[in-house]
Amino acid sequence: MLRNYIKAAWRSLLKQKGYSLLNLLGLALGLTAVLMIGHYVQFELSYDSFHPDGDRIYRVSLEQYQNGELSYESAENYPALGPALVEDLPEVEEYARLYNLGAKNNMVVTYQPENGESIRLKQRRLLYASQSFLPMFGYEMKRGDAETALEEPFSMVITESYAEKYFGTENPIGKLLRMQDDDFNNELCRVTGVVEDLPANTHMKFDVLISYKTLFARYGEDGGPTERALERYDQSWWRKDMYTYIRVVPGTQQETLAAKLPGIIDKYMPDLEAENRREVLHLQPLSDIHLYSHLNDEVEANGDGESVYFLLLIAGFILLIAYVNYINLATARSLERANEVGVRKVMGAMKGQLIRQFLAEAALLNLLALVLAIGLYAALLPTFVSWSDLPLLDGQVWDYALWQWGGFVPGLFLLWILGSLLAGLYPAFVLSSFRPVQVLSRKFRSSKSGGMLRKGLVVFQFAACVALLIGTFTVYDQLNFVRSQDLGFDPEQMMVVERPGILPQAEFDVVMETFRGFKNDLEQNASISDVTSTLMIPGRKMRWKVAVGKHGEAETEAHVFHLNIVDFNFLSAFELDLIAGRDFAMEYGTDEDTACIISRTGARVLGFDDPADAIGQSLEWSGYRQGGIIVGVTEDYHQESLHEAASPVLFVPSDYAEFFLMRVSTEELPQTLKSIEGVWESRFPGNPFHFYFLDEYFDQQYRNDRRFGRIFGLFAFLAMVVGCLGLFGLSAYMAQQRFKEIGVRKVLGASTSQIWVLLTRDFVGLVLLANVLAWPLIAWGMNRWLEGFALRTSLNWGLFALAGVAVLAIALLTVSYQAYRVANIQPAEALRTE
Repeated sequence: MLRNYIKAAWRSLLKQKGYSLLNLLGLALGLTAVLMIGHYVQFELSYDSFHPDGDRIYRVSLEQYQNGELSYESAENYPALGPALVEDLPEVEEYARLYNLGAKNNMVVTYQPENGESIRLKQRRLLYASQSFLPMFGYEMKRGDAETALEEPFSMVITESYAEKYFGTENPIGKLLRMQDDDFNNELCRVTGVVEDLPANTHMKFDVLISYKTLFARYGEDGGPTERALERYDQSWWRKDMYTYIRVVPGTQQETLAAKLPGIIDKYMPDLEAENRREVLHLQPLSDIHLYSHLNDEVEANGDGESVYFLLLIAGFILLIAYVNYINLATARSLERANEVGVRKVMGAMKGQLIRQFLAEAALLNLLALVLAIGLYAALLPTFVSWSDLPLLDGQVWDYALWQWGGFVPGLFLLWILGSLLAGLYPAFVLSSFRPVQVLSRKFRSSKSGGMLRKGLVVFQFAACVALLIGTFTVYDQLNFVRSQDLGFDPEQMMVVERPGILPQAEFDVVMETFRGFKNDLEQNASISDVTSTLMIPGRKMRWKVAVGKHGEAETEAHVFHLNIVDFNFLSAFELDLIAGRDFAMEYGTDEDTACIISRTGARVLGFDDPADAIGQSLEWSGYRQGGIIVGVTEDYHQESLHEAASPVLFVPSDYAEFFLMRVSTEELPQTLKSIEGVWESRFPGNPFHFYFLDEYFDQQYRNDRRFGRIFGLFAFLAMVVGCLGLFGLSAYMAQQRFKEIGVRKVLGASTSQIWVLLTRDFVGLVLLANVLAWPLIAWGMNRWLEGFALRTSLNWGLFALAGVAVLAIALLTVSYQAYRVANIQPAEALRTE
């Protein structure tokens, strides 16, 4: 019986090749889009899912409040927190501490073979990790033992690819690598393990792990633990610069454990209230970090959970549009198939048999479409991954293909069954319900309800298309808006060089003199201007915050400021606008000791409505230098992307630098770069030379937004294509049904243009109705998305109108081919069977 259903379904598809092909293409494109979106979504949702006990691992994040004002949200925490949690909370069975020194310092890792040149690489992905880290997270070791590899001080674990860079095919175990950084740390570590290269779907990426106990030996000379180092890296409740991960006992409820965290703060930091401070600990499930954590000191820029689920919604719309095509075409052909149903019923076919027959047709078409979609997905996957900017290397593309997912085959089967039912169930019941007497007596007519349903489905299709097109336009409008905004500084042609990791073991003043010499050498080059240095460049979150208040005011009146240490050329080099007072100047001999400059927002929060009133006022703050006199006020500028509002900023002058910047001429750029590298090698021998341009670096903050816009636009386009395929078939069939009517109208003198209007006006009304329904919904959705930007464009209703006109034009073009073809028939051809 099943075989007969399949045979009949196949014959029916072949009988109407044109409509079958349209349905097949529409469903295949819709399913391909779903698979592509599914690939992206599954990759984003899979972050850190490979850890064996990942469901029991949490990162403990920190919120700090000063005078009731949120001052800092950090992914990092205090060194002493992990041991305290294990000791005080029975739910916590293990902790791991990580010190992300690669992100904080400029580091160089050197291998010096017995015979041959040394190999030096600048290293960003370097962590100091406690012994428990590798076994807790379940990393796969290629060499060495995860339990003991980081047990001893000065031991090191590296990844496979990193081992190959230094040692080629040699066994790296026992080899020595020297880590040097710009804080004068110089540690010779022995390789005790090699870990498998990390998958792309992890928030915690590293190339080098150094045992955490290595930190305990700092500030000493014999390599053993020192009291100062233990206080700093093991017992500290004052320096928050460690990632703290905990693994809880099975069955522990997150809410129950979180309720105990305030008690930890009260016990170990009892003086907070007296200092008008408050600190809050939060538990972040490991699987949530990538999509839902956007704190200071993140290991890397994370994704966006809301955008991911937005794309899932788009996938649902595209699939529904494809199924609507099938339903529309199947029900529109009801007159044509009525005779077939009538004859079958006269011959004894039961309604259930007819339903099964029509469902078999839908199932066969869905199966063919699914096979074609899988082929298209496989063929286009590398291009899609590259184009959508997923963080995958060439060799990793297929590692994350959907068929690597355990639920792929069951998911496809479920998609096939649901798709077949969704597309075929209504047409099957409609077609099987025809009465033989009406059909065979030629008194059968399509029902009004069927026509209304088809119109409703067309409205849904085009409402979805209008919404997706408006969404695409709005995303690109916002991206253009942020790119066109005045950042408050000029990043163009500004080249950045991070300070060297290997510095001479000399006094601080000698190092500062070397920095000044490097900048002076650069200034001699005619192709270089605006040479400056700073603690933090735009595009990076400022790590240092201080509580700033006016001299003589109570501590409760202090406000949180970002602190940036800059040299005397910084403001002029970046073309920051001074709205009051003056710039730093070398001729003012006391500037380095007393002067400071604040931003407009800083002046406002301190109570100076007129920035000029702030000039000459004394400020006090905690931390670096602890006070100064305001000599200038700058206009606000964007230290970070326009997702963030301008914050109060405090500038303090010094030659202490993390970054050197210079504006370079684009003429003869290779020669200029070679000259800069020569100066670098002369002043900082043994340091790899690395540079980048500030405008490109700053723009990286919008990487996720650009990716979202690209994917949104691509699938909005696919939705339009799928919708138009269905509309093309539907308009052809409706035109064919009015073939004789058009012949009569032509005989009575109707022109081609009148016939065209007759056949297209219904679709115009449907598209206009689709706009009315789509606009409020997409306006709400895009307003939600725009709320993620501190500075944002308003909804552009002109873009809404443009999207509506575009969809109307596309619909008319799609329908017009069939309308024009039928409008130009000869009346005799239409009426010859009458």
